Amino acid sequence: MSASGGTKAIVAALAANLAIAVAKFVAFLFSGSSSMLAEAVHSLADSGNQGLLLLGGKKAQREATPQHPFGYGRERYIYAFLVSIVLFSVGGMFAIYEGYEKIKHPHPIEAWYWPVGVLVFAIIAEGFSFRTAIKESNELRGNQSWRQFVRRAKAPELPVVLLEDFGALIGLVLALGGVGLALATDDGVWDGIGTVCIGVLLVLIALVLAAETKSLLLGEAAGTEEVKKIEEAVVDGETVTRLIHMRTLHLGPEELLVAAKIAVQHDDTATEVANAINAAEERIRAAVPIARVIYLEPDIYSEAAASAGNNPAKTPGGPGH
Repeated sequence: MSASGGTKAIVAALAANLAIAVAKFVAFLFSGSSSMLAEAVHSLADSGNQGLLLLGGKKAQREATPQHPFGYGRERYIYAFLVSIVLFSVGGMFAIYEGYEKIKHPHPIEAWYWPVGVLVFAIIAEGFSFRTAIKESNELRGNQSWRQFVRRAKAPELPVVLLEDFGALIGLVLALGGVGLALATDDGVWDGIGTVCIGVLLVLIALVLAAETKSLLLGEAAGTEEVKKIEEAVVDGETVTRLIHMRTLHLGPEELLVAAKIAVQHDDTATEVANAINAAEERIRAAVPIARVIYLEPDIYSEAAASAGNNPAKTPGGPGH
């Protein structure tokens, strides 16, 4: 997986979640806290999710085949979508069910120092993982807000890890609050309420992840800055006089397809047109290195056709006239 796949952040999250999951299961066995059980399952699900992200990154590196001529770059999107399903079902719905059962049949928390100690340890470990994810993301985020980064990132791994770690930290605070109130009031219902809150939080995060990865699976165009660079690179003013219209599509996080109709001089020979296309492709790849699949169609631009609306109108994939 490339650096933009956030391998370091994924490995850090995987190591933290495995250690935390073991500690939480031990705390649950000694204390009987449903919040601890929900958090243990949450950490176990997160560990599986990081494994899915690593597996998706590995599978995406396979070479293109006749059956899959554009390669397997979208494998990363598929596995990121699976993460949202696991988080929703194994993490969120299990926690809601467990919390509901605890509210119906409350029982006091035993050996309180186990859940409290493990939750403090988990907050520290998750904080380390979250800090690593933030550091990795800042290298790619630029001037974007965190919301924009999660929505616009073409590589799904870092947004997934960021949201998981953020949700884990909030969930740990909720678990600590539920356990604390249960101990303070000697009423196990609070532990169940904390567990339900954790479940609702995980379901909401899963829905956000599902929506974002669904958009990537359907196919997204290049970002605004990349489109602008391609537009500027295509036209040289001599052999290619105008960009008539263009479409872009991400075949994977680091692979972009560019299809465009370009205007050439009406008296150019076939050799001159072919050379113009080759030169334009070189300029595009120099400007946007991830533009690996490029199809350029030469045409003669007509002011009359443009005025009559016969040329395609401008779309999010690029301009037209």
